[in-house]
Amino acid sequence: MSNMKRIKLGSQGLEVSAIGLGCMGMSHGYGPAKPDQQMINVIHHAVNSGVTHLDTSDIYGPHTNEILIGKALKGLKRDQIQLATKFGIIHGEGFRVKIRGDPEYVRACCEASLKRLDVDYIDLYYVHRIDTNIPIEITMGELKKLVEEGKIKYIGLSEAGADTIRRAHAVHPITAVQLEWSLWTRDGEPEVIPTCRELGIGIVPFAPLGSGFFATGPKLMENMADNDFRKMMPRLQGDNFDHNKLVFERVSEMVQRKGCTLGQLALAWVLHQGDDVAPIPGTTKIENLNQNLGALAVKLTAEEMAELESLASFKGARMPEQLLAYSYLDTPPLSSWKAE
Repeated sequence: MSNMKRIKLGSQGLEVSAIGLGCMGMSHGYGPAKPDQQMINVIHHAVNSGVTHLDTSDIYGPHTNEILIGKALKGLKRDQIQLATKFGIIHGEGFRVKIRGDPEYVRACCEASLKRLDVDYIDLYYVHRIDTNIPIEITMGELKKLVEEGKIKYIGLSEAGADTIRRAHAVHPITAVQLEWSLWTRDGEPEVIPTCRELGIGIVPFAPLGSGFFATGPKLMENMADNDFRKMMPRLQGDNFDHNKLVFERVSEMVQRKGCTLGQLALAWVLHQGDDVAPIPGTTKIENLNQNLGALAVKLTAEEMAELESLASFKGARMPEQLLAYSYLDTPPLSSWKAE
């Protein structure tokens, strides 16, 4: 697999593997953290298979996922890895979080991530969520300085609104926008994705397997740990879940014809969105990773894409309300800004 297809993200020169590896679930979000050595083995297997794009964030853990990635990088050639991390979310109780994008915080987070990852630079540094109290130009100004200092190579935004993306890109080119995009989450399609394409910004879909639903199906909810945040996802609860189980069965009929798994079909749908799209499915198991890579061999015609989309009429929100409130936000105009 090491002749993995490469994708150009943005117009600044960043190239990544067509499929990346989202590392969040190794330490965060999906039940207890997994044993370090097992996860390092998964990361090394991914890289040996041609996956060079590793995605983490300072909030995963918090902090422990970056430390894990730092350990995994020890056995790898740093210049062959595209390392992405993020800043901007501060954990609160339950789903209450705080978002910060002020220059002091931007710099402090970057320095701390460099230390935890034990690297000299971060390839792709994302604003994880948008601080609605601070014009994006102010946040970007500090990120631009970090690029000039060689601490980060490229700048990304995660779950940003179209207006914010434009304004940020005017300060310094944005290389990638990360958003949830899959057969059951398509809310970025009307505005965000066209804006990225107009500006030549790469698109990095997270949760392309529906947070595991397309890989595992309704069984996903069995034996789920108490602290798995998917238990709180509206589309995996009650009537929504009953409806989505039926949709899963309908889509599964197409799998028989294609001779692949449903996870591979769902991932192939994302991969077919264009040459500027580099999804980052997460996994903690080598066999699942191999399955994900198999999606590259699944070819879909325009008719099959349309058929899949017509079948995939899922119900329910993709995240709990409290977290959805932080998506696709815009910031106040720069003219309103009074530096303290």
